[in-house]
Amino acid sequence: MDKTFGGSFMYHMEDDLVQIGVVVGLDYENPYINPYEEFQRFKTHPAIRKYLEGGECVQYGARCLNEGGYHAIPKLTFPGGGLIGCSAGFLNGVKIKGTHTAMKSGMLAAEAAYEALTATGADTVAETAEINAEEPAIDISSYEAAVEDSWIAEELKAVRNVHAGFHKGFLPGLLHAGVATHVLRGKEPWTLPNTEPDSAKTRPAKDFTPIEYPKPDGELTFDLLSNLQRSGTNHNHDQPAHLRIKPEHTEVPSKESFPVYAGPEQRFCPARVYEYTDGSEANGVPQLVINAQNCVHCKCCSIKMPKEYINWTVPEGGGGPAYELM
Repeated sequence: MDKTFGGSFMYHMEDDLVQIGVVVGLDYENPYINPYEEFQRFKTHPAIRKYLEGGECVQYGARCLNEGGYHAIPKLTFPGGGLIGCSAGFLNGVKIKGTHTAMKSGMLAAEAAYEALTATGADTVAETAEINAEEPAIDISSYEAAVEDSWIAEELKAVRNVHAGFHKGFLPGLLHAGVATHVLRGKEPWTLPNTEPDSAKTRPAKDFTPIEYPKPDGELTFDLLSNLQRSGTNHNHDQPAHLRIKPEHTEVPSKESFPVYAGPEQRFCPARVYEYTDGSEANGVPQLVINAQNCVHCKCCSIKMPKEYINWTVPEGGGGPAYELM
């Protein structure tokens, strides 16, 4: 019962399929938290176990959710395009639900685009424009106003303070969430700010006790590398690494991340991309090893790394996970 924000979900599909997941807010403080192991432990709860026992795990994956809330929504338009759905951060973090807001934002963006493209006359700009044309790109600025006037903004405003409320602890956060969502319904005259990036929320390992997670049983719970095979992820081994340490932060892994925070990237990465050696090859100083071929493109490392020292780039050749049911 700490300050960690999160949730879970279960969807019952056709053909006796169940989709289940756990969401952990990346602003957690304890560097020993392992979201993957928390997910495995979650499956052993009696209320969840009964739906999974006797079944077979057919796919595994992980992804970061844009859940900054109403006050983290960026500028939604730029010349020639706009941000919609998850890329704009329209997820309702309380419901862990965003499909409805994504669809609505797509409709509003389409209406704004049509309005802009037909503003010059009978022929649309899309029909007459040329590649590399000198005319400036269209800006669908009315889309931003349309979102603000829609139920998307209304819904996200109503839950804008829930996540930040848990920064004071589980019980205060739970009490505040109940009052905000069921009594005030988002009409509270205050907004709780997020003042730091998630990477800065991690506290030194010396302030915490390592967490001992149960060993996997191979039937309901699984070790990470066994589950990773179910993601279908694949990258050419000889391609340029798509996970690169930023030039100005080359010493962060060995001088800060491991000695101060006990190498949290070993635990928050859901694909075991990041590992540390025992240091025998570097005078006892553990060295970071990046297994980029394991990557499932969750983008967690670009958010939670100490000092955000990793630059996540798009890999060549379309490599990555091969999800079919997610």
